[in-house]
Amino acid sequence: MAASDVSPSFVADRDAIDFQAHALAGERARGAIHRAILEQVGRALAIALPLVVAAAFSDFSGLHMVALALISGGVWFTCVNASFASSRTTLYALGPRVAVVRGALLGLVATTALGVWVPSLSFGIETSLIVAAVILVLVTAWETVVGRWLTPATRLLVVGPRGPCTELVRELNVSGETRFELIGVVDDAYDAQNRGALVLGTTTELRRIVTEVKPDLVALAPGCNRPETFTQLIESAASGFRVLELAQFYEHAFGRVPIRDLTRAWFMGVLHLYQRPYARYTKRTSDIVGALALLVLSAPFFPVLALLVRCSKGPVLLRQTRVGEHGELFVMYKFRTMRVDAEAPGEAVWATKDDPRVTAAGRIMRRYRLDELPQVWNVLIGDMSIVGPRPERPEFIDQLLESVPFWARRHLVKPGITGWAQINRGYTADTKGSLDKLSYDLWYIRHRSLTTDTVICARTIAAVLRGEPYPRVKTLPEELDPVATLIHRTPPTLVEADRA
Repeated sequence: MAASDVSPSFVADRDAIDFQAHALAGERARGAIHRAILEQVGRALAIALPLVVAAAFSDFSGLHMVALALISGGVWFTCVNASFASSRTTLYALGPRVAVVRGALLGLVATTALGVWVPSLSFGIETSLIVAAVILVLVTAWETVVGRWLTPATRLLVVGPRGPCTELVRELNVSGETRFELIGVVDDAYDAQNRGALVLGTTTELRRIVTEVKPDLVALAPGCNRPETFTQLIESAASGFRVLELAQFYEHAFGRVPIRDLTRAWFMGVLHLYQRPYARYTKRTSDIVGALALLVLSAPFFPVLALLVRCSKGPVLLRQTRVGEHGELFVMYKFRTMRVDAEAPGEAVWATKDDPRVTAAGRIMRRYRLDELPQVWNVLIGDMSIVGPRPERPEFIDQLLESVPFWARRHLVKPGITGWAQINRGYTADTKGSLDKLSYDLWYIRHRSLTTDTVICARTIAAVLRGEPYPRVKTLPEELDPVATLIHRTPPTLVEADRA
């Protein structure tokens, strides 16, 4: 278009949008700075309070006491902030308490080491442990306040077809997630006559839509018009939003990935050269240490469990062929929990949550996952890991490969006794349930780390002690259109999921 062909009204509209975008960016920047300052001040006070009290009750002089509190507080504050900074990709999925615990442990180690090097800067072991516990409680409480009352919900705009967005709305309804607010979708497939509460316009209108609805995040779904979308987003960059793929949003918000909308390019993040490595020797060392500790703690129960299994006819140990890392077969061991005639020869049957084939003793063992204890041997010989995707039986592999996309990718790592899918999804008895579990397994493969493994083990132990080893899975009926639950609050700028 020649410069002489541009109408004055078009230029005026464009200038108005630019002015609104810059004003919005400035307003957001000021609000974010104020919240960040408040968050850091509250965190610093939560760390300083126990240190000041500990220093006040010490035998040090006034100047020495002040120096001790200031230096120790600086070390603690740095460690806690470093923990939060390194947890950005998993903060929502694992929870802020994980970052607080890791920061408290780092602070305890750092201040203890500082006390060894400079004895005059040490509180002593007992006082340091008490201070660490109090800091952990206070910082956790403060982060809870920040998350619930001081941080507004993140406003999400999705660009792409309605299908992926429908799944996102369903996920928001099921999870009860309140930290994110879906404000609309930009979809080229819907014209002005077919728009509803969800669809706000097309990608050619994206610049105007961004200025009006003020998103914090813009998620790009598979199938969106990428060239036009990028052009519009670049022109709207002054509004101060962030852009990510829809799969990345799922990882960030829900601790899983959307299998149906996943692209093959996503797996490059798993194999990327700069992906932070979880070294095999670190993983193997933690597996051996954890397996030996579990064996020592559980060994006294083995004779009792063997006697319970003997209450029904059949062997004590069940040996099953399972599929392991890189698709290799191995023999997995577990205490028998079903009748000996649970399956006909050569016929594999899915196990269900309340399977009638389970014996009375097996029901107790399954409730507390005691039947899995013999798999400690599989960990020690290297067939399995403490944490990883659960190994599947080879009889189901062909069916799963045919009906579940990317199923074979879960074999990139060793299978585990427990895993991210187990503590989030539990039992599955069909390919749909396996699809859900795979979404959690792939998240684990991408975000596996010593911290993630520790969190999974801690949650597994907590679930076993409660006698609830498998989570209650909430679902919406397939025939229910999640989009129908969306209502106007201030049309068309605000849309929310009705949680009634």
